[in-house]
Amino acid sequence: MVLFRPVNQAELDLIIATNWRAFPHRLVGQPIFYPVLNEAYATQITREWNVPSYGMGHVLKFEVKDAFLSKYEIQKVGLDHHVEYWIPAEDLDEMNQQIVGKIELIATYYN
Repeated sequence: MVLFRPVNQAELDLIIATNWRAFPHRLVGQPIFYPVLNEAYATQITREWNVPSYGMGHVLKFEVKDAFLSKYEIQKVGLDHHVEYWIPAEDLDEMNQQIVGKIELIATYYN
């Protein structure tokens, strides 16, 4: 399944350090990793949260094997296109192993 992820520059730098193959561990107070199911929602989060908070934000695209995602329910968190997976932080290493290919930077937005 193709997923999207809004990130700030610090998170992007950590992803680049893995050669675009993995997402970094969650920080204290971040119990879930939430990839979103569509580019429009990822762009909205980036523009409305990351850009005002950090001056810039990025949208990433990546693919995860369906078999891994099948154990999680899709969460609708607002409008119809506000859909995401909630991956527990302790499952992130396993998810990273299920990424197909490399994580791709598809957009950058500035203040």
